[in-house]
Amino acid sequence: MRRLYLLRHAKSSWADPGLADFERPLNRRGQEAAPKMGYYLRERGLLPELVLCSAARRAQETWDLVARELGREIPIKIQRSLYLATPSRLLAAIRRQPPEIETLMLVGHNPGMENLSARLAGPGSKKKALASLREKFPTGTLAVFDCDIADWSDLTEGGGQLVRLVKPRELD
Repeated sequence: MRRLYLLRHAKSSWADPGLADFERPLNRRGQEAAPKMGYYLRERGLLPELVLCSAARRAQETWDLVARELGREIPIKIQRSLYLATPSRLLAAIRRQPPEIETLMLVGHNPGMENLSARLAGPGSKKKALASLREKFPTGTLAVFDCDIADWSDLTEGGGQLVRLVKPRELD
């Protein structure tokens, strides 16, 4: 059994219209939400062994704030290819991970994260989590999948069980 975490970056700022999208930082709300998600992960023992993170500023800032709350160092790979990636590109990145990694997190963007979550959610997914996924996948949302696969390269659409979907507003 493998566990996959898909984390959409926290709320970002649009305050500087001259700033390239790739360079947009988190806004105050995002800076407050990300540590709460880190605390949530730590308290429930939901710690990844490896993080793949979009190279966009807001994704890296999200991970930095989450990671500070985890209580241990987690290896991270910053990947430009995850910036605004399609679900198929995100799935390809997952499939390339080494077999010794059993818990993996991606930190990325919508619509890719939401669409990949919907595509991965297969039989055995929790009804409440599925209903929440269909409702909305706001910034800072975490999707947690259990995947009954021997290797990440075996992951297919419908190959995960969505076991929880956590939105930042639920952590207040």
